[in-house]
Amino acid sequence: MKKDAKIYVAGHRGMVGSAIVRILQENGYTNLVVRTSKELDLSNQQLVIDFFEKERPEYVFLAAAKVGGILANNTYRAEFLYKNLMIETNVIHQSYVYGVKKLLFLGSSCIYPKFAPQPIKEAYLLTGPLEPTNEPYAIAKIAGIKLCETYRHQYGCNFVSVMPTNLYGTNDNYDLQNSHVLPALLRKFHEAKLEQKPYVEVWGTGTPKREFLHIDDLAKACYFVMQHYNEAELINIGTGKDIAIKDVALLIKKIVGYEGELKFDTSKPDGMLLKRLDVSKLTNLGWTASISLEEGIKKTYKEVQVLFSKQEEIV
Repeated sequence: MKKDAKIYVAGHRGMVGSAIVRILQENGYTNLVVRTSKELDLSNQQLVIDFFEKERPEYVFLAAAKVGGILANNTYRAEFLYKNLMIETNVIHQSYVYGVKKLLFLGSSCIYPKFAPQPIKEAYLLTGPLEPTNEPYAIAKIAGIKLCETYRHQYGCNFVSVMPTNLYGTNDNYDLQNSHVLPALLRKFHEAKLEQKPYVEVWGTGTPKREFLHIDDLAKACYFVMQHYNEAELINIGTGKDIAIKDVALLIKKIVGYEGELKFDTSKPDGMLLKRLDVSKLTNLGWTASISLEEGIKKTYKEVQVLFSKQEEIV
């Protein structure tokens, strides 16, 4: 991508999109096109057509999506399926119609089968049933992958798909009803420390293992892929390392400086017991994550402190 290329970042105010905007700006890209969801409803076909007709971007990062944790995914099942299908269909189709040179579609590691062998290779897509709690979101993301594949096959479009692992970092969602596990735990421990609560409740048994990638590493990986990867097959983005939820909670407890107890609510769902991506394809291309989990959580907790209290210091 030339430095003056017109680049549309869909979802620029979300965690992923805002990180992509930051990395592009850091690398000297100034001709960025963005719209808030109020300015442009990507689920509205005519509005998306009008946008592409007017702006005609050369490159597209499709980071816009309706997202959430286990509770949100399982509660708003129809909404997650409909909104994400509409966003993907509209943006990908108009990128073809208006001759976008390259599009990068952000998927999710939840596209893979619930009982996929570990670590999860890209080839495991559609080889088994999905995790039921987030099946509608996963199906929508799978549809986006297949849109990119089929538009490449039929029309020769250079549309690529990346599958990030669990993300955290700047501009994350800390709503306890709709957030993912790591930001939810950060907020719980921070508030428990401030309010001197005797314990923090953690959903599930604490035994499932998850892989976590800082959002700045994801943005760097997306920028790398946009520059160096032009194949039809999706590509995983992660650290290649996983950690038990219990150990994540203990690490956050230490970083926050909370001295109370942990309690596990086993009535709440665990989700997939194991979910670690095989990132060898991306590693072989020359990119690896650089932010350790402890470093990333410390950085994120500083932002949480500013967001919620503006008083505490990391202990």
